Amino acid sequence: METSKIKVYSTPGCHNCNQARKLLSDKGVEFEYIDVTRDGEALREMKRISHGARSVPVISICDKVLVGFNKVELEKALSCLS
Repeated sequence: METSKIKVYSTPGCHNCNQARKLLSDKGVEFEYIDVTRDGEALREMKRISHGARSVPVISICDKVLVGFNKVELEKALSCLS
């Protein structure tokens, strides 16, 4: 599985971000973790793909972008990997 298929835009200490990362890890899904506090270009990319979202996590999976952590929606979005 390519890590580029899933990106988790996050900030340190974000509880919902940690929940999303834990769910992905528990399912054995590889993903790229991106700290937007350290990477200005990634922050701009996150805002662009999420149409201006200022909150994290923003999760890019295949052709979907999820803003916030919603376990059900995240699990549904993972179906694009099978």
